[in-house]
Amino acid sequence: MDRLDSLADRIDALLDRLEPLLPARTAAIDWSDQVAARWVEGPGGGGFEPVAHRHPIRLDALQHIEHARDAAERNTRQFLAGLPANNVLLSGARGTGKSSLIKALLNEYAAQGLRLVEVQPADLIALPRIIAALDGRPERFILFCDDLSFEADDPSYKALKAALDGSVAAPPDNLVIYATSNRRHLLPEYFSENEQARPVDGEIHPGEAVEEKISLSERFGLWLSFQPFDQNRYLDICALWIGRLHPAPAPDPEAWRADALRFARARGSRSGRVAWQFARDWVGARGLAPPGG
Repeated sequence: MDRLDSLADRIDALLDRLEPLLPARTAAIDWSDQVAARWVEGPGGGGFEPVAHRHPIRLDALQHIEHARDAAERNTRQFLAGLPANNVLLSGARGTGKSSLIKALLNEYAAQGLRLVEVQPADLIALPRIIAALDGRPERFILFCDDLSFEADDPSYKALKAALDGSVAAPPDNLVIYATSNRRHLLPEYFSENEQARPVDGEIHPGEAVEEKISLSERFGLWLSFQPFDQNRYLDICALWIGRLHPAPAPDPEAWRADALRFARARGSRSGRVAWQFARDWVGARGLAPPGG
């Protein structure tokens, strides 16, 4: 009996070591009904986890990013129509609506067959498995990667590069990649790398290290830039969210303007995210106040 117990323990240990090498087990999901999911890695593979409550933001709530909004919406409409469309990199200042724009596009076009799979940057190594699981389906998928950045030796970098435009296998027609980042070139850049630049026929050519870092972002066909908001634009967004969160009638801007500016100064940022946070704080506090207080 002791020998059998020892053998069973050895078999269990062997199976534990083999499990990560087994093919991925993709969770069953009804894409005809489910609109958004996350890819979740686990022992022995990964799978899709449905998003039960997705963010309700709509395109008309996104102010002062009209150029980026219109370009991303046009690209998405091309994609849904089966026309050529690009992978999209949304880069720039934090809190200016990059990820909100992608969520709003999903809400706008889910009824037309648009679906979204959110992939964490650390899980991009699984891209070949994710793409294989979605290839051939009738729905149109956005692979959404938020806050994308890499270290130089990150294996996910190579996986994304191949998925964008670097593999012998063509990407499926029913899938595009939309990624957000606070920096356009996605990899850290160092001053010493500029010393590798060289003149060729009077033109400056970057060194190999810089070329490698630029090559990933260049695989995105559409670049959309987001700039920091000035004070007036910040206050415009505060007004929009206060108007939507506060019961009618909407309060006079003079009632909240000074508080909004103090709120932004305390955070060192005048962004759309800060405006949303201020509106929730200000309207919520008024709801707790006693009548006439």
